[in-house]
Amino acid sequence: MKEKEGQSRNFEREPAKRVFATELREARVQFKESTDDMSPSYIMLPTGERCNRIFFCGELKNKEKRGDQNVFYTARVKDATGLFFINAGSYQQEAMLQMTSLENDSYVAVTGKPIIKETQDGGFFVSVRVESISAVDDETYRLWLDDTAKATLDRIEIFGETEDSAKAGEFYSTDIKKYLKITYNALAGENY
Repeated sequence: MKEKEGQSRNFEREPAKRVFATELREARVQFKESTDDMSPSYIMLPTGERCNRIFFCGELKNKEKRGDQNVFYTARVKDATGLFFINAGSYQQEAMLQMTSLENDSYVAVTGKPIIKETQDGGFFVSVRVESISAVDDETYRLWLDDTAKATLDRIEIFGETEDSAKAGEFYSTDIKKYLKITYNALAGENY
């Protein structure tokens, strides 16, 4: 279908990938495929998946309202493998409003954009800028856990066979057995 003059292309969002907190926190590679300001930014997971957006579930912890003039919220979300660090501010107005109504220790589902920042001491901090967050029940969390385990195992199965996973293997020196163990422990209910 041709574009009419004056009309822009339809914007299509990247699919949100399912990932466990432990693997996300170990991500160190963030990149764009073009210099265009509108081109998406990706992170590369150690198991070889590029992610522009992610989807995860867990228990909301340490929700805090910060700032006086520029108000924003920060929190942690705990899954079976560890913690996601999340935030929403004035640029994510809807997400920030959603966060105001949520209680600590409730299960939540989050869709957001992962961001990697290098710290002053040379370490890395991975956080998620929230696009949407809502309360869910224990059953929804269990379904997410199963789906995320399957997605992780699928990445492990083809690891080294795709261009992205080959690059991830070189950069991270990925130990696939480690991610298998994390996945099986998460399914078995063994927390880290």
